Amino acid sequence: MSTESPTPSTSRRGFLKSTGTLAAAGALSGVVLPHVHAASSDTIRIALIGSGGRGTGAAGNALSARNGPVKLVAMADVFADKLKTSYEGLKNQFGDKVDVPEDRRFVGFDGAQKAMSVLNKGDIAIFATPPAFRWPFFKQAIDKGINVFMEKPVAVDAPTAKRMIELSDLATKANIKVGVGLMCRHCRSRQELHKKIQDGAIGQIVTMRSYRMHGPVGSAFSQPMPDSEESELLWQIRRFHSFLWASGGCFSDFYIHNIDECCWMKNDWPVQAQASGGRNYRGENVDQNFDNYSVEYTFRDGTKYFHFGRTMAGCHDEFASYAHGQNGLAVISSEGHWPSKARIYKAQKMTNSEIVWRTGKEGPDQDPYLLEWEDLIDAIKKDLPYNEAERGAKASLVTAMGRFAAHTGQVITYDDYIKNPQEFAPGVNAFDMKSGPPLISEGGKYPVPRPGLLKDREY
Repeated sequence: MSTESPTPSTSRRGFLKSTGTLAAAGALSGVVLPHVHAASSDTIRIALIGSGGRGTGAAGNALSARNGPVKLVAMADVFADKLKTSYEGLKNQFGDKVDVPEDRRFVGFDGAQKAMSVLNKGDIAIFATPPAFRWPFFKQAIDKGINVFMEKPVAVDAPTAKRMIELSDLATKANIKVGVGLMCRHCRSRQELHKKIQDGAIGQIVTMRSYRMHGPVGSAFSQPMPDSEESELLWQIRRFHSFLWASGGCFSDFYIHNIDECCWMKNDWPVQAQASGGRNYRGENVDQNFDNYSVEYTFRDGTKYFHFGRTMAGCHDEFASYAHGQNGLAVISSEGHWPSKARIYKAQKMTNSEIVWRTGKEGPDQDPYLLEWEDLIDAIKKDLPYNEAERGAKASLVTAMGRFAAHTGQVITYDDYIKNPQEFAPGVNAFDMKSGPPLISEGGKYPVPRPGLLKDREY
């Protein structure tokens, strides 16, 4: 990932081929760490917590911001190999913007707190670990008074989503700036499309639909844990897409972008979800994911929104979101996250002759992964109100609500789901290298959702 604008195929993970991993919270245990003083009072210093592909990409976006200067001064992860690869890649790419000597590279479950202790007020902690660890890290950042950029989703179940909303209120009161990695909201083309929809360009929205259908990606498919692994907890963390406690599974981690951008265009959150899905070609895989999901969300005015997710090789691929109105059709995205290729058709048929507006006339679509960082930095420098945590928590909640509906086979309302007591990893804030995993295997296999049999919990 260069300081130049990346090619359209670049994603946050594009810096490394591997997917992101994490560092988890723990006690500082009395360790005294020196503060690092920036060369310029204008320099914003960042600490990267979770240095896999996703975190490395986020740090690269931050260091590429055109309204800096920004400097990376601390890093943390529970995996030494991930941290080493990330550090070397960022150092080679950004040179002096990366000032992280060995004594500020922290390996272990206490690494997050150690890395944050290097920062001062006005600096930024990046949370790019699996989302199970968002709430304890966010609390630590609020207690310290430092700004935050956290990757999505920010919660994987109802109890942690409610906790994040409460922490968001505390962050607002403390004037802490918080960015959440739902970068599509920062896409200038989508922002223009949103305004046109609100101004009536397609009339009242009557139906929405989105698709995230492709082959197996990330760590969503996992074979049984090898005998060579010393820690089942660390193995589950390394394979975090496979386990609901760590990531919300492929549904929460992958589908949240489509769900969030559709809710944004509708200017509302769904009040109900029903869904279906299943495990068709899992073979010997022991992860908790379904191969396919189909969700019907309902908004308070009765409008239906359908999301289709599939991770199967050899099938039709589609990665897009659409809004159908009384007077036309809006394409929110059509080939992934970026460029969005947003456009409006005067009717429901998608032919070039029917297009009445399309983005791109003003030049190439700017990289939303970069724009979200520049928006956050601008808010810090100008001391503007800026907190995306509550919105990120609600996007995470309605995404998890759709997953819950598929995994249980039940119709679930927003009001009922937010009261659901199942917290996948209640002790995550106390994990250390000797901790056991929150999900226990039986004979090398893990519990999977059983729709219709388990109606009030996912496993």
